[in-house]
Amino acid sequence: MASSNLQELLAILPQLGEVEWIGLRTAKRATLKNVQEVEVAIKEGLVGDHYSGNSRNRQVTLIQAEHLEAVGGMLKKDKIDPQLTRRNIVISGINLLAFSGRQFQIGEEVILEMTGQCQPCSRMESNLGPGGYNAMRGHGGITAKVIQGGKIKAGDVVKLAVAKTQIKPIQTSKFADTK
Repeated sequence: MASSNLQELLAILPQLGEVEWIGLRTAKRATLKNVQEVEVAIKEGLVGDHYSGNSRNRQVTLIQAEHLEAVGGMLKKDKIDPQLTRRNIVISGINLLAFSGRQFQIGEEVILEMTGQCQPCSRMESNLGPGGYNAMRGHGGITAKVIQGGKIKAGDVVKLAVAKTQIKPIQTSKFADTK
């Protein structure tokens, strides 16, 4: 097998994910309401969600279904209700961290860009029980901004938006393979 450089490896993401769950908060500390579809707008993020930031960097929060299972296992619980994590969208089947600095598509229209990792807050301790905060560390999902609006529905495919993606350079050590 020929060796690849890091940029080539980052471009290989043939997996497809799927939207498992969508939740909206009408107010900052309100309980998330499960919906089957949501309209996505460039300025507002998820229409009907409380998001009100100016930077647009946290318009949408996403978490992996597989991480909910991992957190549940650490807390000795069968299942973690996604609404307790305070994330908007649960995705299965694809590593969300592979979207770092990249754009990805949900459904037919929506394009999001990962802006960072979504770190747990102290509410995870009360929502998930003792140890909830630490169980969520490294499993909190990602934040994203809206590049192109449209509709997202439960069951929609999630994939790398290859044609429209600009891979932002990542900082590597001086020992990285640069062939």
